[in-house]
Amino acid sequence: MISREKLEQQQIYHYFIALFLGAALGLFSPTIGATFDSMISITLAFLMYSMFSQIPFTSLQQSFANKRFLAALLTTNFVIVPIVVWLLTRLLPDNPAMLLGVFLVLLTPCIDYVIVFTALGRGDEKLMLLSTPILFIVQMLLLSFYLTFFIGEHTAAIVEIGPFVETFLTIILLPLTISIVLQLFVTKRHTAEKIIGASAWLPVPLMALTLFIIVASQITKVIDYTEDILVVIPIYVLFMLIMPWLAKIVAKLFRLNVATGRTLIFSSFTRNSLVVLPLALALPSSINTLVAAIIVTQTIVEIIMELLYIRIVPEMILRDY
Repeated sequence: MISREKLEQQQIYHYFIALFLGAALGLFSPTIGATFDSMISITLAFLMYSMFSQIPFTSLQQSFANKRFLAALLTTNFVIVPIVVWLLTRLLPDNPAMLLGVFLVLLTPCIDYVIVFTALGRGDEKLMLLSTPILFIVQMLLLSFYLTFFIGEHTAAIVEIGPFVETFLTIILLPLTISIVLQLFVTKRHTAEKIIGASAWLPVPLMALTLFIIVASQITKVIDYTEDILVVIPIYVLFMLIMPWLAKIVAKLFRLNVATGRTLIFSSFTRNSLVVLPLALALPSSINTLVAAIIVTQTIVEIIMELLYIRIVPEMILRDY
């Protein structure tokens, strides 16, 4: 029987298979693929719970233990990344929907599979895990500010607040609340401990299932936006080429050791695509498919480049002294 650790190490291959199967089903049988459309929200809600249940919210105090790394992490993700993203988006056409998709995905640092990539890239995955509560809280607090600041009046024009808030409450806040409540009771009740333990197996299969359902149901719609997607791919590639080197500079400025520096590097370019995807799907029907396609495209580009970076980061960008 496969272990959970082995499942996590092989997760990239599971995601590629899910993407391929979803695309094949959606293209060769659009009618069947379209039936998955109604399953997206509930699947995302379960996925959010599975990811949030692995974030150590009850160890929030420990997240502040390594103050130097935390300062470097917040500086990189919430000061340097927004500047880089803003500069890169100057290369894009003045298309509010396209800009919204790019900003949504690139301004939010990953809180889930970045832990696995950090481990594979010989960083400090435990430190990354302890930092995830801070990353999640800060990005949720700052996201609306960034969108308003970067897109301005276009944000109010294209974002309908009602569905947006409803999606946030049901697909993000509710699963988050359940996971935190279970963690609070985990030391007191054996049942809660069993649920948390079982939940640890869910992120990889649910991520694969979510990718399959989204691609199968949306692929025929996405084809209509091929030109827009081809425009944003170079932006994603440039982002992933630039951020590791900037993160390395920050790591040196904050005098981080090698393993901690690699952790910072992986956090700097690994983004939170599936957490912001529900927000994209809550947008008006006239633009939500394009925004969702732009976000899913980033996931595909990221996964491909992560396979390279788990070798490049420890062997070229930040080697052992």
